[in-house]
Amino acid sequence: MNHQQTITSATTGTADTPGLRWIELPLADLIEQQGAVLLKKELLALDGVQTVTVNAKGKLLRIAYHPAQLNVDTLIKSIRVMGYAVGTATTQLNIQGMHCASCVTIIENTLLKTPGVLSATVNLATEKAYIEYVPGHIDLIGLVRAIEVAGYQAHETSTPTESALDREEQARSQEYGTLLLKFWFAAIISLPVIIFSYPDFFPVLRNWLTEGSDARRIVWGILGILTLPVMFWAGSHFFTGMWQGLKHRQANMHTLIAIGISAAWIYSGVAIAVPQIFPSEKLAEVFYDVTAVVVALVNLGLALELKARGRTSEAIKKLIGLQAKTARVIRAGIETDIPIEEVLVGDIIVVRPGEKIPVDGIVTEGSSSVDESMITGESIPVEKHTEDEVIGATINQTGSFRFRATKVGKDTALAQIIRLVQDAQGSKAPIQRVVDQVSHYFVPTVIMLAVSSATLWFVFGPTPALVYGIIVFVTTLIIACPCALGLATPTSLTVGIGKGAEQGILIRSGDALQTATKLNTVVLDKTGTITKGKPELTNIVAAAGFKEEAVLCYAAAVEHNSEHPLATAIVEGAKASGLVLPEASDFNAIPGYGVEAQVEGHLVLLGNAKLMSQRNIPLGDWEEEARRLADDGKTPMYVVVGDKLAGLIAVADTVKEDSKTAIAALQSLGLEVVMVTGDNRRTAEAIGRQVGVDRVLAEVLPQDKAHEIRKLQLEGKKVSMVGDGINDAPALAQADIGFAIGTGTDVAIEAGDITLISGSLHGVVLAVEISKATMHNVYQNLVGAFAYNILGIPVAMGLLYPFVGILLSPLIAAAAMASSSVTVVTNANRLRGWRPKEKFA
Repeated sequence: MNHQQTITSATTGTADTPGLRWIELPLADLIEQQGAVLLKKELLALDGVQTVTVNAKGKLLRIAYHPAQLNVDTLIKSIRVMGYAVGTATTQLNIQGMHCASCVTIIENTLLKTPGVLSATVNLATEKAYIEYVPGHIDLIGLVRAIEVAGYQAHETSTPTESALDREEQARSQEYGTLLLKFWFAAIISLPVIIFSYPDFFPVLRNWLTEGSDARRIVWGILGILTLPVMFWAGSHFFTGMWQGLKHRQANMHTLIAIGISAAWIYSGVAIAVPQIFPSEKLAEVFYDVTAVVVALVNLGLALELKARGRTSEAIKKLIGLQAKTARVIRAGIETDIPIEEVLVGDIIVVRPGEKIPVDGIVTEGSSSVDESMITGESIPVEKHTEDEVIGATINQTGSFRFRATKVGKDTALAQIIRLVQDAQGSKAPIQRVVDQVSHYFVPTVIMLAVSSATLWFVFGPTPALVYGIIVFVTTLIIACPCALGLATPTSLTVGIGKGAEQGILIRSGDALQTATKLNTVVLDKTGTITKGKPELTNIVAAAGFKEEAVLCYAAAVEHNSEHPLATAIVEGAKASGLVLPEASDFNAIPGYGVEAQVEGHLVLLGNAKLMSQRNIPLGDWEEEARRLADDGKTPMYVVVGDKLAGLIAVADTVKEDSKTAIAALQSLGLEVVMVTGDNRRTAEAIGRQVGVDRVLAEVLPQDKAHEIRKLQLEGKKVSMVGDGINDAPALAQADIGFAIGTGTDVAIEAGDITLISGSLHGVVLAVEISKATMHNVYQNLVGAFAYNILGIPVAMGLLYPFVGILLSPLIAAAAMASSSVTVVTNANRLRGWRPKEKFA
């Protein structure tokens, strides 16, 4: 099952009072009686609400309402506006039979009119519907039935696996093969039809099939019979598609093709059967070649488009292909290879050099280096030791180790990434909603233009006016291409979002992707974003008569039993240097000053200037050295052995290795980079100078970060916030785009619009670059699709004929129409070759 139900299902029924219905809804965040009273009061103020019962303890809401005055969708949206989360579910459905933007509009409108459906988004490129609904008011069977009533086939999307993708690929290959077979059938029939439709161009036929002869009419009659299977088998989908649209008072691409080829065939049949009704013999022409060739070319275009569309989901296929097939699990003391689906949380799994890590977990024994590039985008292998986290689908390199499974199945990082990418690919960019509105009116407009232009040609055109009118009518219908408009945006988004996932960047929606291209300010949280988020030993300065190793050894011995983060940094620094720490005794912490202890018979002090002053230790020039370290954003501590100053030790939350280059890269993209931190002004300015940010916002409390974002937005800026997604959640939500730094298996950070799996700031650079490249591709597609239709339709209507004597052939129109949608999808697939810029990689 691929639907997620957020909380308990809703239930519905008929109230005792005639004409009333009731619905019971679960609420996620109703926590007190006062809130229940306010909610009840606001709901009763809505037109159509009769009674409201709120169960604050059970977090349930029961409402009796008049369905004639209020529907469930409006009711739930009103509850959300009041600030409460209603229990809903989301699901994905595969849809078969879509061919253009009109199909998308029909399905979306049908679903949105279905009671219980809150939102519906249909993606033509992935052929999926993404639906949010109220369980209990409608179920999956009802959703599928609604789509089938609209004239399309639907079934629930299974959990993404290689076998599920293989089935989709098999179905796509079968459809591709059918379209190619229909193309070749129509193409083969087209050859004799073209030749015998125009015998005057062939010397051998010219003398036999003379104009007006019975022989010519008989041969043309045979051509009419030959083209019938072309129309009703090779072109059957055009007629069934048109009929499904007409049943819902909608017109689509199939409507245009079906009317066009039918008009050509019917006119030809009349010209053969009763030529005497035409005022001139020249008007009794046949257009069977139009019927056959148009069906052939459009089928070829659909086949090529289908093939190209299949390549847009390569990213999902790659991600699913990363999954391991088996795991070596220890059960009852025996190592056993089992399918990945049978691994349970808590299983101990053995991983050998070169093997894939099957699921997420924690290392319990051994160590190794692991290639995580397929998940995080980082090419450098990561060292793993006991208690370190490992990610499923990454590749073990050198050592062997054992780990305890913590996340399996749909809970693994890879499964979450696949789900997030699929959801994002199903979303729409704001520009797509505009295109959908245009597409909704496109086909009816084209039909009106075709009828109008044919009428004008018939009334005012040169002889034979009727023939010209028919040509213009058919050509105008056939050249119009709503497919190109419908595919222009979703194909590019599908490829672009997939490309981001390959780089360790999870873009959650088309809206986020489009907004990312308009950013002009990036706000970076200092701790954990610019810096590593934990203190490290940075400086050891020894006084005369002391060695640096001795100063560090004394300091680490004193701090060895302390749990303070600064103490941990000193001890880890000593261990990294290979020092053996002596035992310390009589440890004493002096709040606000420092610590002291006996080490090897010496009293050792470690602390700030206030401790030195209290113990009458002269500092002299050492104060200036400490001030210099503090100006660099470090925390200096004096080390005293006995009654002598042994030196200084400095600890700092160090800057990530790539932060400076990433910030420079952001600035080169035209973005202002702002650092926000709760540190004091001096420390903040020091870090800011070190990494080269444009502005520093210091001494900002966590709860005030969102306010600072708001102030920047009031300056007229499009602002993004980069943070850890937990402490920074309000600021991430306030920003136009929130970049959430994820690490390891923590990829589903709800607060962010874009999640950076690797935790590197270079991910922000890549996300902006991918967004710009994708939207540039979208605009190329839209310009091409609109330009094709805006230029092609007037030419098909005969606009050039009075000036240069050119009247477009329906055959050329069919070829142009078929190639336009193929061109759009092919252009979108160019994004698959996108690579990060060298200087930012």
